Amino acid sequence: MLPGVYGNSYQIVQGRGFVAIRYEMIHETRVIRLDGGPHPGKGIRLDLGDARGHWEGNTLVVETTNFTQRSAYRNANAATLRLIEHFTPKSPRSIEWSLTVEDSATWTRPWTFAIPLTANDAERIEQYECHEGNHAVFNILSAARAAEREAAGATAR
Repeated sequence: MLPGVYGNSYQIVQGRGFVAIRYEMIHETRVIRLDGGPHPGKGIRLDLGDARGHWEGNTLVVETTNFTQRSAYRNANAATLRLIEHFTPKSPRSIEWSLTVEDSATWTRPWTFAIPLTANDAERIEQYECHEGNHAVFNILSAARAAEREAAGATAR
């Protein structure tokens, strides 16, 4: 949920026993179980980690563990990384999201940051795919065609 250069839309949906967050970036959906069950054993690792949530008043508190090393935040140690999030409504269209990062193998102490999440009905979740503003393929192909023309000219001499 950290903002990036693009692809920052998300949708939060609540159902019986879970909350799901669908992210625009790469179209991943994170399912947060609310059933009070424990995290799986340490041998089960997931790219988005294993998220378990509970309510403290009107605040959703989510603890996530069991990350894979490739998805561990800021190169933390996936075996010891623990994220604690708080989603607290501040108005009908705003939620304060705070994140505490704990990993004694990487940082000397836990640290926290927070940002507001605001509803914007005009900003829909877009498809995550190549688009007309991506010139990489055109540039790669035009360079290859130029190299082919140069090679053909060298053999014609």
